[in-house]
Amino acid sequence: MLSERRLEVLRAIVQDYVGTEEPVGSKALTERHRLGVSPATVRNDMAVLEEEGYIAQPHTSAGRIPTDKGYRLFVDRLAGVKPLSTPERRAIQNFLDGAVDLDDVVGRTVRLLAQLTRQVAVVQYPSLTRSTVRHVELLSLAPARLMLVLITDTGRVEQRLIDCPSPFGEASLSDLRARLNSRVVGRRFTDVPPLVQDLPESFDADDRGTVSTVLSTLLETLVEEAEERLMIGGTANLTRFGHDFPLTIRPVLEALEEQVVLLKLLGEANESGMAVRIGHENAYEGLNSTSVVSVGYGSGGETVAKLGVVGPTRMDYPGTMGAVRAVARYVGQILAES
Repeated sequence: MLSERRLEVLRAIVQDYVGTEEPVGSKALTERHRLGVSPATVRNDMAVLEEEGYIAQPHTSAGRIPTDKGYRLFVDRLAGVKPLSTPERRAIQNFLDGAVDLDDVVGRTVRLLAQLTRQVAVVQYPSLTRSTVRHVELLSLAPARLMLVLITDTGRVEQRLIDCPSPFGEASLSDLRARLNSRVVGRRFTDVPPLVQDLPESFDADDRGTVSTVLSTLLETLVEEAEERLMIGGTANLTRFGHDFPLTIRPVLEALEEQVVLLKLLGEANESGMAVRIGHENAYEGLNSTSVVSVGYGSGGETVAKLGVVGPTRMDYPGTMGAVRAVARYVGQILAES
């Protein structure tokens, strides 16, 4: 266990390195921070921190930089989440309140996170499997062609075209629409199948084929993994940190193009708590020089998706964690009110 003083020295090293981008020496630490000890004592503390693997010497200069292990300890024990200022919170609320639909909410959230953190922002669309049905609409496009529109409680809209086995009249369509909504509105997707399985039998023999086709399409829509959708923004921010990535940022950019990789990273966030994955804690090799800060968002205390940011390990962890948490909270409020 490190002493409190050595923890303070580590905190100071992380803060200075994040702020200045330069390796930190003992003389600079004693000048910038009230550590209450001499530079010689700080040098001794830094030697212990280096021996324990919390800091490293990048080259022959006297300065040290934090390692992944050092950042991990900083995040776990030394970094409080930095609250956003009142103007920042107001700006977030005003920007997100202007959204007109779910795509707009996700798009605005990505842009906002990228601007606030100056990192790459990643936002997952709300998961269908955790949603409830708000409304099912059926529209006639032709005598034997329909459009099914599924609207979820999170504001998500899924559309499907249906080719019917025979013409389906407007009266039958209206009847099916009413019966369908009376059974499924407000229900979780997983609860819907048994609620509608006997519907075809309640229609005339001529209409049962079409009713069965509509139900099949609806059930396919409910179980499709359409929730595996992401929006990403702020990739250009990485160019500001070129020197933070060994040799090139290309592996990072390639990793960011892999949606499966990003979904896995976001999936590591707890249901509602925040997850911070630092450097080599990221299983994907291309992201070993980055940190990922992610959190779940949702309404009514239930997480429906994740959002977060990806940036170099040399990031402002308290500020980034505060921004990610605040944005997630506002997005959840919007979904609750939508």
